[in-house]
Amino acid sequence: MSQEVFVKTGNQFIDNFYPLIKSFLMQDTMDVLIDNKPIRGYRSPDSRAIWIRDYSDMMRGFKYFETDIKSVVEHFAETQAANGRIFDYFATFPEKPPCERENWTKYVRVPVEADVEYRFVKAAFLSWQASGDDLWMEHLLPQLEKALGYVLKHPWRWDETLQLVKRAYTIDTWDFAYTAGKHDWLQFQIDENTYWGVMHGDNSGYYEAFLLLAQLYNYFNQTGKSNFWRNKAEMLKTQLNKLCWNGNFYTHFLKITPVEIPGVDESAQLSLSNPMAINRGVTTHGMAVSILQEYLKRKAQNEAIFEWFSIDPPFPSGIFGDEKLVAGAYINGGIFPLVGGELARAAFDHGFEAYGVDILKRYYDLISGTGETYLWYFPDGTPASIDTGTSPEAMPTDGWGSSTMLYALFEGLVGIQDLQKLYEKILISPKWAAAGIPHADVQIGYKNSGRSVAYTFDLRDGQIRLSVQAPRADARFHILLPEHHVAKAVFINGRPGDFLNTLVEKSPYVDFQTGIEDKAEIEIKIEAR
Repeated sequence: MSQEVFVKTGNQFIDNFYPLIKSFLMQDTMDVLIDNKPIRGYRSPDSRAIWIRDYSDMMRGFKYFETDIKSVVEHFAETQAANGRIFDYFATFPEKPPCERENWTKYVRVPVEADVEYRFVKAAFLSWQASGDDLWMEHLLPQLEKALGYVLKHPWRWDETLQLVKRAYTIDTWDFAYTAGKHDWLQFQIDENTYWGVMHGDNSGYYEAFLLLAQLYNYFNQTGKSNFWRNKAEMLKTQLNKLCWNGNFYTHFLKITPVEIPGVDESAQLSLSNPMAINRGVTTHGMAVSILQEYLKRKAQNEAIFEWFSIDPPFPSGIFGDEKLVAGAYINGGIFPLVGGELARAAFDHGFEAYGVDILKRYYDLISGTGETYLWYFPDGTPASIDTGTSPEAMPTDGWGSSTMLYALFEGLVGIQDLQKLYEKILISPKWAAAGIPHADVQIGYKNSGRSVAYTFDLRDGQIRLSVQAPRADARFHILLPEHHVAKAVFINGRPGDFLNTLVEKSPYVDFQTGIEDKAEIEIKIEAR
């Protein structure tokens, strides 16, 4: 197969989605030379630096076409502290001209941040997944474990009583803390006035990272360590869901240090890590449905352009130390495509497939007319700008949110998920019925390794035909059927196969599995029920 990535359905919005997102990402590359070693990264949309948090999420978009997917991870590993701590970002360009002009190499760890190490693990896993480089990953494993060990031991990161990751009182996963006016601007430091608590998104992120490390150790036949990290993940999930779930969604901030903020009802604040928690696997299906329903409810009740809030309701204007942080601006209630992409991805997995399609279509309509996409928008649709935000830049080619939307398209609607590396274990779960698409030609792959998966999907005359090309893969199939239909027979390469009709909410699926040696021809007979 060729290494081309494409989706062809005859629907303009779907067919043009990947090329448009790729065009944004290709404008976000940043090549630097450090210690005579070339490093190719993807920069944050609001800062001329390579942040591990942005980078690890953007990998879900650029891993399909980028050839260098290891140098950034290697550099964060090379600069890891002896105690396991990872830097937030590095830069070789002045970030805030004209006041900053030095082009030295700069490394920063924002002290209030508790999410850095799990993002490092996720980035390393995605690099291995697309490259298939076992020797590289095996060499890196001790540093991944060291990073997670730091979080479980350091007094700024771990609460022994609650058995959860803690942080200063920030807005979700962002990098400045509430001080009740005790600091004269944005507070990035830990000090005697820090208000401590638990932010649910840190813990869902570490849950996923623990499981990824367990998966890697299992792959390399280190069963004891695999079991250790799997048990850590389950204990973390138990505590998180016991203490932070409020019955409808995750409470934004579980306070350890008592503090009351006038005008804030924290029990009502829906923050951006909620849909991420679904995609990281920490929720039950019922919890995922509850979160999705909460977003739909707020979509109906709110006049904002989209329901992709950073936090809703926002905090009172200016209380985090900068007058620009008014309600509805930036992380204080701004509208983030990053949130919309995570929300769409979750919707596709939990019986809200039409909602997932709707999110992708609304985003495409937003960006296709202007050829621009921003990290955030005001609720009235006004895009971010330097004048209205606290960041040094506001690029119109935001790769963070756009790559998350692409993640929802490829893994959600197109339905190709790499469950290990190089598509050796895959989930094929096309949901074209939710978009009214009867025919699709798809190829998804990694340019770095040249490995890819392709399929042709046809729905007509009471049957689905699926022709799949994949190199030696163990494949699970979870295929959305037309509404009110069931499968009555499944044939794999002409032979009857075992299958199961299932429902996800009201959405009918047929499930089966098979090994694939280069090609598999699937025929599914369906009937109305």
